[in-house]
Amino acid sequence: MTLTNNEVKNVRLLVVGDLIIDHYFWGNSSRISPEAPVPVVEVHNQSLSLGGAGNVVKNIRSLGANVDILSVVGDCEISEELRLLLKKEDVSDKYLITEGNRKSSKKTRVISQHQQVMRYDIESTDPTKIESERKLIAYFEEIINNYDLVLLSDYGKGVCTDNLTKSIIDISNRIQKKVLIDPKGKNYKKYSNAYLLTPNIKEASEACGISVENDKSLLEALKFLKTSFKLTESIITLSERGIGFLKSNKLRIFPTKSRDVYDVTGAGDTVLAALGIYLAKSESIADAIKFANLAATIVVGKLGSESVTLEEISNLKNSSNIISDDSNEIIQFAENIRNQDKKVVFTNGCFDIIHTGHVSYLEKAKELGDILIVGVNSDNSIKRIKGNSRPIINENDRAKILSMLKPVDYVVIFNEDTPYKLIEIIKPNILVKGGDYKKSEIIGSDIVQKVQTLDFIKGYSTSNIINKIKSL
Repeated sequence: MTLTNNEVKNVRLLVVGDLIIDHYFWGNSSRISPEAPVPVVEVHNQSLSLGGAGNVVKNIRSLGANVDILSVVGDCEISEELRLLLKKEDVSDKYLITEGNRKSSKKTRVISQHQQVMRYDIESTDPTKIESERKLIAYFEEIINNYDLVLLSDYGKGVCTDNLTKSIIDISNRIQKKVLIDPKGKNYKKYSNAYLLTPNIKEASEACGISVENDKSLLEALKFLKTSFKLTESIITLSERGIGFLKSNKLRIFPTKSRDVYDVTGAGDTVLAALGIYLAKSESIADAIKFANLAATIVVGKLGSESVTLEEISNLKNSSNIISDDSNEIIQFAENIRNQDKKVVFTNGCFDIIHTGHVSYLEKAKELGDILIVGVNSDNSIKRIKGNSRPIINENDRAKILSMLKPVDYVVIFNEDTPYKLIEIIKPNILVKGGDYKKSEIIGSDIVQKVQTLDFIKGYSTSNIINKIKSL
C-alpha cells in the first residue's frame, strides 16, 4: 500500500530527541598537502542541513506530514542556525528549551569527489540539566494528545536521558500512543515498553550481546529485543539487505530495491520518519516496513543527509516488476493490470535453476498476449512439494532472474502449493501450462477465459541438471 498526499497531510507527529546540524564543505582534490600526508581539498561551496532528530523532522516534512520538535539546545550561535533551519522547513521552535553553558551539536564534513575526507564535531554531550528535563516532560504531557504518535531520536547527545525516555513511554502508553525509537548506546532498558526500536545490526549486536552474523543469530537478536525490552514489534535494519522483522516468532526479511549506495548518512532517520507516518494511518507493521524500505533505498542513493518525497517512493515502487506475497499488494497490482485493458497471460512454476527450456517456454507464452505474469512457488511451497533438498535457488533470486528475462513483465511469489488463489485474484485472460496436461486438470482453468498448453523443449529439465551435477 502506498500512502496518498491527502492521507499524509493529516498526519501529526511529535519528534523528541537530539537536534544536530549537518555542515558540508563540497570540493575537489588533486594533490597531497606538503605539510602532512592528507589531501588538499579545494572547496567550491558549503551547505547546512538538519541532522539527528532534525533530519527525522525534515523527512517528515518532505513526505508531507505535520511535525513538531521537542528538544534542548544551547545558548549559542549553532542554536540560532538550528532555529533558522527549522523555520525553513516550516517547523516551529516553540518547544525548544534553551540551556546555558551548552553547545548544540554541529557535525562538519569535508566531501571531495563524492567521498568524505574528514569530519569534525562541535557539541555538548552531557545529559541535560534536571530543570530542562522537567520542562520537556511538562511540555510533553501538555501537548501529547495533539499528535498521532511519538518518534524518539536518540543520538546520545544528552537530551534523551533515562528519566525523560521512560516518562515519554509511560505517558504515551497510558493514552495508547505508539512510541517508535531510534536507539543509541547499550542501555536499552530505558526504551522498555516502546512500540518498536530501529537498531541496525551493529547496535542490535551490542545491545543484545549477540553477534549478528547470519539469519539464525538475527532471529535470536530480534527475539531478545522483543522479550527483554517488552516491545510490541521487533525489527533490525540490515543496511542494503533491507529490514529484519520478527513475525509469529519467525524471521521475515523485507529486502530493499537494488540501487547504488552513495551515502548511508541519515538513512536511519528516514526509516524512523517513514515508519511513523505509515503507522499513523495504518495498523499494518508489514506495510509500514515496506514503505520505510522504499524510503531508505532512495535516501542512500543521495549524497549527504537528504530526505525523500512521496513521489519518489511511488516511482520506485512502480519501477519494480517483482510483486511481493502481500495480499493487499497483489490485489492492488491486479486492479492496476485490469485497468490497462490488455490481454493478460499467466503461467507458474518453481523455476529452480532456470535454463533454455524455461526461456523458450516463456517466450511462447508472451506471444499469446500483451502482459506476461509469472507465478513462482515460494521456498516453503517447493519444500512441501519436492522435499527439503529443494529449491536449489532461493525465491528472491529466482524471482529476480525471471524479472530480468525479456518476455516476463511481472513476477509474483506465492506461498500456497498451487497458484489457485493468485489466479483468482489476477483473473488473467489466458492461463498457460507446459507439458501434456488435460485442460480440465490445470489449476485455475475454471477461472480464466482460455487455457493454453505449450510443449517443453525435450532434454531440458531442472531435475536432469541436478542429477547430472550429482553424477560428476
